[in-house]
Amino acid sequence: MDELEIISIIKKEKICSIVRGIEEEKIEKIAQALFKSGIKLVEVTFNTIGASQMISYLTKHYSNKFLVGAGTVLDSETAKTAIEAGAKFILAPTLNIEVVKLCLRYNVVPIPGVATATEALTAWESGARMVKIFPAGVLGANYIKQLKGPLPQLSIMAVGAINKDNVREMFDAGAESIGIGSEIVDENSVINNDFGSITEKAKKIKSQIG
Repeated sequence: MDELEIISIIKKEKICSIVRGIEEEKIEKIAQALFKSGIKLVEVTFNTIGASQMISYLTKHYSNKFLVGAGTVLDSETAKTAIEAGAKFILAPTLNIEVVKLCLRYNVVPIPGVATATEALTAWESGARMVKIFPAGVLGANYIKQLKGPLPQLSIMAVGAINKDNVREMFDAGAESIGIGSEIVDENSVINNDFGSITEKAKKIKSQIG
């Protein structure tokens, strides 16, 4: 699977469920809950203990169900660890050119975090074909619309403070995918083993997109 194929899948599936701060032993139940909802993009963040093991598990057991990525990847060393674990796309809240270059070397999609037009263009010129607008919920949907004006070549994933109330406007403004964390996989549901609520919340988010 090459970079363009991966980006195509991300655009098609639209919603990436972010798994952050959960115990490694819970990943199986979370995966089952997300699969039942129809979610097919999963990101495990590297500020989660056991992130690489969880990525490896999902890659091994759910490769035909999910496209698995790594998040909060702040340096090239972490990116290499994530890629070796099986991650097909690498996200960060920041722009690190070395991470972008390493991802491209290994035919993995870099999705660096940007918050300005300068950062967005720098990411594009470095080879990133999709960028993560972060924090999108704070910057607002109109920011995405205005950014796409002079930089229509950008593919955008909106991440940060995205919920059922603003998800539709992100797509209307020009985002082609979104990343959602606790609005789907929330800590209380995981602690209480209430995985059914994860499925239901994911379905509600999907219903907002149509």
